[in-house]
Amino acid sequence: MTNDQARVSTVNLAFTGASGAQYGLRLLRCLVSAGCRVNVMISRAAQVVIATETDLKLPGTPPAMQDTLSAYASAEPGQVLVFGREDWFAPPASGSGERAPLVICPCSTGTLSALATGASNNLIERAGDVALKERRPLILVPREAPFSEVHLENMLKLTRMGAVIMPASPGFYHKPQSVGDLVDFIVARILDHLNLPQDLMPRWGEAHAEDKRNS
Repeated sequence: MTNDQARVSTVNLAFTGASGAQYGLRLLRCLVSAGCRVNVMISRAAQVVIATETDLKLPGTPPAMQDTLSAYASAEPGQVLVFGREDWFAPPASGSGERAPLVICPCSTGTLSALATGASNNLIERAGDVALKERRPLILVPREAPFSEVHLENMLKLTRMGAVIMPASPGFYHKPQSVGDLVDFIVARILDHLNLPQDLMPRWGEAHAEDKRNS
């Protein structure tokens, strides 16, 4: 593990109301497996999406959600913390909190709009605002089709602010055999951007480089 990888000990992870809950849930498991502490934020719409797209049923309160997600991700006690929508004392709510990257996965177009305009009406929006103003890594994973002009303008604006826009558009060159393989493609890219080790899929060119080394 490199020094950059060793420094990533906490990741802020937010779920919003776009389709693609499987991406965020898989990422949560991978972050826990990598030994990261994970601060989780979940919008009301995200709860509906998770219940619609998966078999995971989240209870209504942050402490109960924390227990459910910790069990789901096989986390150690205290490794996964869930913060409420207006918990302004949560670490992601302030620039003087722990310096940690923020991943919003999936990221709704409403959240894109809020971040692009500086809204801070809930903890997720405030965490995004903090990430931008503090120049912390901010990865947004929208899952929408097609994108409107407003969506594209907001993504361009956020990119210019320093965010990474990573649409949930998996590639196929790794010859996926299942939906899980497609989910892993995007999660692997997120982990790469977080400088975390991953073995979900080989990186482009690795096999070719290995063949050349062995020739």
